[in-house]
Amino acid sequence: EVQLVESGGGLVQPGGSLRLSCAASGFIFSNYAMKWVRQAPGKGLEWVSDITSGGAYKRYADSVKGRFTISRDNAKNMLYLQMNSLKPEDTAVYYCADPTGSRGQGTQVTVSS
Repeated sequence: EVQLVESGGGLVQPGGSLRLSCAASGFIFSNYAMKWVRQAPGKGLEWVSDITSGGAYKRYADSVKGRFTISRDNAKNMLYLQMNSLKPEDTAVYYCADPTGSRGQGTQVTVSS
């Protein structure tokens, strides 16, 4: 059974940083591309970033490019999202997801002064 558990969210001031983590289990993590998506209050799911299985290629939504960095540690079955220069519009529940769309319970990120 695929299990994805996100952590690392919280309340941060504009301009601050957070590092999200996603622990994966129940599948061969190193075989799959992974992604981060988010859902802001009252809005639909938004793709944020993805990374290939080996970590060589990464893509970012224009809204986060230059501020967020996706990475993974296949030895630990972990996916990460380093978020810098956070803005109020980054406020959302963040999910990691596998290529089938399976995702965890999410972690809340709130950017507010």
